[in-house]
Amino acid sequence: MVKLSVIVPFFNVQTYAPDTLRSLRANARDDFEFLLVDDCSTDGTPEILERAERELPGAVLLRHRENGGLATARNTGLDAANGEYITFLDGDDWLAPGHYERLLAGAEALGCDFVRTDHVQCTGSTRTVHRVPYGRRGEVTRPREVILPADRSTPVDYAYAWAGMYHRRLLDRGLLHFTHGLRTAEDRPWIWRLHREAESFAVLGLLGVFYRRGVASSLTQIGDVRQLDFIRAFDQVIDDTSKDPEADLLLPKAVRTYCAIISHHLGSIERFEPAVARKLRTLSAAALKRMPQDLLSDALDSMDTPRASRLRRLRRRPAPLTTEAAA
Repeated sequence: MVKLSVIVPFFNVQTYAPDTLRSLRANARDDFEFLLVDDCSTDGTPEILERAERELPGAVLLRHRENGGLATARNTGLDAANGEYITFLDGDDWLAPGHYERLLAGAEALGCDFVRTDHVQCTGSTRTVHRVPYGRRGEVTRPREVILPADRSTPVDYAYAWAGMYHRRLLDRGLLHFTHGLRTAEDRPWIWRLHREAESFAVLGLLGVFYRRGVASSLTQIGDVRQLDFIRAFDQVIDDTSKDPEADLLLPKAVRTYCAIISHHLGSIERFEPAVARKLRTLSAAALKRMPQDLLSDALDSMDTPRASRLRRLRRRPAPLTTEAAA
């Protein structure tokens, strides 16, 4: 029986894939499988993955016929996964030796639906520890109980899918798949759904995932129209949360987070192509008008003056004729 399925999408990461694959080898076990998803790479990544399929114990190579993005690639892995537990890694990140065995042991000991972990962010030669914004370690609790408060960072703001491990029963319940086609912020609706609908989770104070920032090919570094998928992602968070029995409690958090992300993108709008920057302003103005207006007003009142002023100016813009976030 496969104990753990590790889903690793790759797209044009020939520079970093060898490090990722070496770290997987240092985490291999007879009952682990590594689902390597080539999302239609056009550089040397496919050849690297073909060699890994032969040499990495438990490796299975899955190929897309056309590029689908990170969400779709993860879904391909989920559809093929056989493990009792499931986790993710991105094709340009890496692991400490034996990290998955330690993480799995913690998850099995607690017996909860999913566990979350801290990670190390790597920007050039700089290493920074980033922790799950929840103080209790090794204690099982209901995930929805840690969504709030609205004005502080909570575990739903720590959305990294690879910073954790998930029991297969979540996959069987339909809670682990990502929204097909989302090119960015794909983990935001996903983490909100987990915290609303899963029954139990815990945070483990393990450091073993090394998250590479500043990669030129990463979508977070490219200011094209795909970045605007965060609008679709957060629209889904708002829509799904509005249907929750406790929507009146949870929606203020969702609205405030959406506002903060819009403000973040507007604050660095110079990194976008001019046409995309214009579209960002237009779609963001429309998004503000779609939000519950009383909750939007409360969110703006709770924010610092620069961010609130930026969003209030945007709120006064005329609504566009279309709200599609991606061309």
